[in-house]
This record gives sequence, C-alpha cells and structure tokens, in this order.
Amino acid sequence: MKIRAKFALTNMTTYTSQYGLSREFLFRPQYDPALPEDRRFSKATPTGEFKMTVDNAPVADFLEKSLGKQFYFDIEMAEEVEGES
Repeated sequence: MKIRAKFALTNMTTYTSQYGLSREFLFRPQYDPALPEDRRFSKATPTGEFKMTVDNAPVADFLEKSLGKQFYFDIEMAEEVEGES
C-alpha cells in the first residue's frame, strides 16, 4: 500500500552544535476548503506534523527557500533487508 499526504513547510529552526550547522524543518497539513484536493487530503491527514533535521547543505538551502510551500509525502513500507529483524 502506498499513502500520500500533503503538508506545508511551516517553520525552520537553525542549530549549531559541535558537528556544525543543522536545520530542523517542520511540516504541517494545510487545508483550503476551496480546493477539492485539500478536502480529500483532510479526511486522511486532518492534523499532525512531520519534523526532520537536515545537515546536508544543498537540501537544507532548498527547503529554507521553500518555506510556506506545500509538499507531498509518499509513504511506502520499506523492504526488509536480510539480517534485519
């Protein structure tokens, strides 16, 4: 089964540690009742959040420039790797 969720990038926090610069990105579902797509997605993901910390500079720069933009998250079960339980 494959699941698709629609989230907007709503916030970024920058952290500096002994390992260097990291940025944390927060995504939340958005809802515009005028959009049929948003009405469909709101039934599956009415609330929630997705956070990730990124220390890959090109990826973090892209996301930082994309604050306020919407993204699809596709969720699919990972294949088991031999030796994992």
